[in-house]
Amino acid sequence: MRNPIILALDLPTSEEALAVAQAVVPWVRAFKVGKELFVSSGPRIVEQLRATGASVFLDLKFHDIPNTVAKAVAAAVRLDVQMLTVHCSGGRAMLAAAEAAAQNTASALGIHPPLVLGVTVLTSMDTHTLSELGGETDPAAQVERLARLAVGAGLRGLVCSPRELAQLRHQLPEGIQYVTPGIRTGAEPPDDQKRTLSPQEAMEAGATWLVIGRPIYAAPDPAAAAHRIWSSIQSIPATP
Repeated sequence: MRNPIILALDLPTSEEALAVAQAVVPWVRAFKVGKELFVSSGPRIVEQLRATGASVFLDLKFHDIPNTVAKAVAAAVRLDVQMLTVHCSGGRAMLAAAEAAAQNTASALGIHPPLVLGVTVLTSMDTHTLSELGGETDPAAQVERLARLAVGAGLRGLVCSPRELAQLRHQLPEGIQYVTPGIRTGAEPPDDQKRTLSPQEAMEAGATWLVIGRPIYAAPDPAAAAHRIWSSIQSIPATP
């Protein structure tokens, strides 16, 4: 079975991140590098994580004019990342420019293009948060709207909460990959994630990839926590 776990290394230093990565690598084969770790450690953290043999998901959520985002995506491809994120709310032209930059840069380098993922609605957002922004206030409806926009622009993957998975799989073309944060085991204290499911529930709903952070890296024994989660989902077929 393909391992769908992506460990979010939401840690302040490369030393802490690499220690956790090296401890869990038997049970985790992909790592997410977000804003805090990338800003504190620089591009070298990608190289260091790739040296473990794992894939890297660069989660910087690019959102700018199309030309700027295209250049940022091209730079990320040259870093040898396997996934990266852009905000769907940047619009169709920006999304299309991001996918084109990934494809063209990878082709020039002779490598497989990374999966450009459209971020729909953050898992920390709910009806109240959306109402403050104006427009659509139903998270599920807004996720669907942005997901359709991203797929129409040529993106091959989406980031959404696990609670929207079944809806999107029913409405969007086959072959779209779904990366789902907001994964909680129930043993953690409450935090800023609002639209969550367990690893098993998310896989059963149709997740392609599970982004899991605090339940693993903040556990007393990260390797044991990763092993428990991996064992709990082995019997659930992964959706391509």
